[in-house]
Amino acid sequence: MAPLVVLIGSYFLFWLSNRYIVKGEFSMSFIGRVSLALMLVMTGSAHFFKTEVMVQSMPDFFPYKEGLVYFTGVVELLAAAGLVIDRTAKVTSIMLIIFLVCILPANIIGSLKRVELGGMENGPIYLFFRLPLQLFFIWWTYFFGIRLKTKGKARNSKLKL
Repeated sequence: MAPLVVLIGSYFLFWLSNRYIVKGEFSMSFIGRVSLALMLVMTGSAHFFKTEVMVQSMPDFFPYKEGLVYFTGVVELLAAAGLVIDRTAKVTSIMLIIFLVCILPANIIGSLKRVELGGMENGPIYLFFRLPLQLFFIWWTYFFGIRLKTKGKARNSKLKL
């Protein structure tokens, strides 16, 4: 639930700031990508602070679980950086969609094991929330990172790195 709050909350704060403070300086694509990047910084950082709990949500047959948790945390942090750079946003979004699909089994397994993390402790009923949420994150990544990006840019030329 916290990632969703960060994503939606930051989006509306950036949107309001863009509309009323900086008068449309940034494109909607950029605002959506920055909000997603903030969410990824939060979730990616958690891989380093809640490692033991995240290991529990991985399939039993995976070797080097702790290393994989750290690796996926780094991937999320790198994706956050790639999303805010216009030149890398599209390829980052494509890779992030693939990543979001790949980590979905960990959310399912975590729910079945009732791992004490982000609602998974509620068991399989949590999946009625988590599966649509994961689809929403995938849609968000596609919409703001790929679709709007190809439809043209507003005025965020100052942020091209």
